[in-house]
Amino acid sequence: MTFNLALFFSLLLGCFCAQFNWSEQQKWPVPYKRFDYRPDVDSYCQALFPFCPTGDPDGRIPYVRESDVISVYRLQTPVWEFKYGDLLGKVHIMHDAIGFSSSEMGTNFTMEWYELFQLGNCTFPHLRPTVNAPFWCNQGAACFFEGIDDSHWSQNGTLEKIGEISGNQFNDLAQWVQEDNRTGIYYETWTVRSDSSSNATVWFESYDCSQFVHRTYKKLTELGAKLSSRTQTNYTKIYLYSGEPKYLGNDSAIFGQPALKNLAMDIRKFYYMFRPHQSFVDIILSLLEAYEKVVLSKSFYLYYNFEYWYLPMKYPYIQITYEEVPLP
Repeated sequence: MTFNLALFFSLLLGCFCAQFNWSEQQKWPVPYKRFDYRPDVDSYCQALFPFCPTGDPDGRIPYVRESDVISVYRLQTPVWEFKYGDLLGKVHIMHDAIGFSSSEMGTNFTMEWYELFQLGNCTFPHLRPTVNAPFWCNQGAACFFEGIDDSHWSQNGTLEKIGEISGNQFNDLAQWVQEDNRTGIYYETWTVRSDSSSNATVWFESYDCSQFVHRTYKKLTELGAKLSSRTQTNYTKIYLYSGEPKYLGNDSAIFGQPALKNLAMDIRKFYYMFRPHQSFVDIILSLLEAYEKVVLSKSFYLYYNFEYWYLPMKYPYIQITYEEVPLP
């Protein structure tokens, strides 16, 4: 049998190129996965505060006359301001929304995007003894309701008119919001970057209230709106810093394969540190364990697009910033 050296090197080169192309095809940041429809809510997921209690149950936005003139407002307030006042505002942890005011109807509206089951459930899963894989309650959605609570937004935050649009532009925006809401179903707390410099690589983008506001502003400008602000348009960002992430797989790949039992156990152990309803002593112990895992061992498991990624963490590891994102 004759050994064809040329064929051998051709096959070797082909394998190398295939691996190289796979690496080149990995897009950063990883695109947020869109869906054809919003799934039903699992009965296990329970909200402490009901989602959008005064909004339309089907997420519909009222139609306005084309001749109407709609004022657009930038809204911002500290997270959980209704419970803690300005406490979280002092460390720039803010919630963002958009207000609208109809000149013909004399009616105000508020539109915001937030978690269906509160922030903790969107950031960390539940560990159920009868289910091997962690269970997530991390849906988010747009809420549109009549009225603007002036004192709520302006007392410790921002209520500023930033532009005007026609009734026709508003109706086009309403259609876009409902499509965006139908296909973008889950909340993502973290933005993951390679470092804190201005030219850092972004591995994963967050998908939260401020990102919804940015998308809406961008859509308004595409529809012809002119937006401007007299103040800095700053937004809260929660960053994780890591080297290039490593893809691990989805639930069935990790928690359904005996060969990956150790990885599955490590992921469950990681999220156990962030379980809800801990006692004060357990919280202190969990914080120490989290410090050891994230800072000393430089490890973090991220759940994104319903798949797990391993993050080799880097200094400063986790950071909350309040940075300017100009209007488009």
